[in-house]
Amino acid sequence: MTSPVTASPVTASPVRVVVRGGDPVSEAGVASQLRCYHDLEVLPSGSSAADVVVVVADPVDADVAQQIRTIAAGGATRVVLVATAVDGGAVLAAVEAGVAAIVRRGEATPERLLTAIRAAATGDGHLPPDLLGRLLHQVGGRVPRSVPTAGLTFGGLTQRELTVLRLLADGCSTREIARQLAYSERTIKNAIHDLVTRFQLRNRTHAVAFAVRQGLI
Repeated sequence: MTSPVTASPVTASPVRVVVRGGDPVSEAGVASQLRCYHDLEVLPSGSSAADVVVVVADPVDADVAQQIRTIAAGGATRVVLVATAVDGGAVLAAVEAGVAAIVRRGEATPERLLTAIRAAATGDGHLPPDLLGRLLHQVGGRVPRSVPTAGLTFGGLTQRELTVLRLLADGCSTREIARQLAYSERTIKNAIHDLVTRFQLRNRTHAVAFAVRQGLI
């Protein structure tokens, strides 16, 4: 395999990554791919100091959802899920458990894994476009029991927040949203962070799902 080292610049603070697989071969294979990048620091699977945990799992069942929920519970560690079969129900379960990014196993090239990890590390979400569509379809009319709904109305969100949520639902990155709305990236990040914190959501993808459930977008 050709090393992709030159595609990844050296940074002062590498993203600390842990890979946890359903079997040793999967775990070792993904970890080996990620070690090619100088801006990632791959830690032992038992480490608790990771910025991002990559969970390699098939299928995405209740045990996997609980594993993700436990990792994401503290809020400081982001989760990237790599799975072979990810249907609409699995996407919803993973997002509600705390996944920030999903990559299909068959599409998990080093470059795509790196993109997902970088997005997760900066608080962005990352879903293949068709999976985002399935997520939006699945969440229609459903309210998650784990998230409070009081106050989530049009009156509880500014027009800017609603616009940001709609653009997130369209798959736009922070930079793209900032460019479209003529704001700085920091302003957009602060707006999203405020939304996630105020309504006790897990991440940006969960914020989009929650807004759709409430009929806001």
